[in-house]
Amino acid sequence: MPTFIPVNEPLLNGNEKKYLNECIDSGWISSEGPFVGKLETQFAERVSREYGVAVCNGSAALDIAVKALNIGKGDEVIFPTFTIISCAAAIVRSGAVPVLVDSDPITWNMDVNQIEAKITPRTKAIMVVHIYGLPVDMDTVLMLAQKYNLRIIEDAAEMHGQYYKDKPCGSFGDISIFSFYPNKHVTTGEGGILVTNEEHLAARCRAFRDLCFIKERRFKHEELGWNNRMSNLQAAVGVAQLERLDEFIVLKREMGKLYTSILSGCNKIQIPQPSMTYSENIYWVFGLVLDENLGINAQLIMKELGDRGIGTRPFFYPMHLQPVFNKMGLFNGESYPVAERIAEQGFYLPSGLTMNKEKIEICANTLLSVLSEK
Repeated sequence: MPTFIPVNEPLLNGNEKKYLNECIDSGWISSEGPFVGKLETQFAERVSREYGVAVCNGSAALDIAVKALNIGKGDEVIFPTFTIISCAAAIVRSGAVPVLVDSDPITWNMDVNQIEAKITPRTKAIMVVHIYGLPVDMDTVLMLAQKYNLRIIEDAAEMHGQYYKDKPCGSFGDISIFSFYPNKHVTTGEGGILVTNEEHLAARCRAFRDLCFIKERRFKHEELGWNNRMSNLQAAVGVAQLERLDEFIVLKREMGKLYTSILSGCNKIQIPQPSMTYSENIYWVFGLVLDENLGINAQLIMKELGDRGIGTRPFFYPMHLQPVFNKMGLFNGESYPVAERIAEQGFYLPSGLTMNKEKIEICANTLLSVLSEK
């Protein structure tokens, strides 16, 4: 078997070791160390926000965002069915009602044209989730939020360095969140961040990530929060990664263009849209969707690629089909055909920052070889 090419491998050859050694030499390894504040300030500036609040992961950031906006029992939140479960979990755990929309077949993002029909007097927020490489069409979302006085939670977990028109992703929500998982453009190993322009929301986010201690008396609490702090060690890695974000974006786009040049002639797959009028694809991952007429699903192709040394990962599984939510009585009888199709037929190829031309050519040509047999 040839050397296995993993679906992701982080690039950690900048100042990561230097900054980690500073943490160890100084003894500041907890959340009280100086790199946490540096990462919060520098990342917030990068996405044109006033405040940043670093946390232990992107899922925790979503929980805190929902809580900070006082979303709770009886409220409704509209968001895409095609996303990671963290989005739905944050809403369900708050006691609010999750309301789903289908995907756009070209971008794989939420179909913004379906949002308005789902708005009711109980709707409190729209949770925007930018998927895989292209942002959601934000003009429509912003118009609806203003028209109906709705909050926006922006999940930009996959959008480090991406822009919608002339504004950075992460600058649109009342609260926006990012993930720093190892497959993101900026990683801290595990980690995430909330960003906002509203001082009181930033203060609430800080309180909820730190067990809601009150200033007057430590270990006295008026609200329940979480221990969702980021360590100084994690933040040190994040600061080093952020220094190279522009370089990483160039690498990702070059990777996407090379995959596209090799795979664009294959009529058995849909590959990522290179650009929309409002954005150029940042290729967080290089996803593809099999043509339904092949009569096979992604799992079969992924297995065959794995047997030939190519790592892959399936697309998200739709929220309305999740057994855990169906057992709760949620989404019964609901159907979202675009999301169902891309979830069944979609997966992505190795897309980590350590990928080079040779590895991309191996992955793409191996895929073409597998598909030629179908």
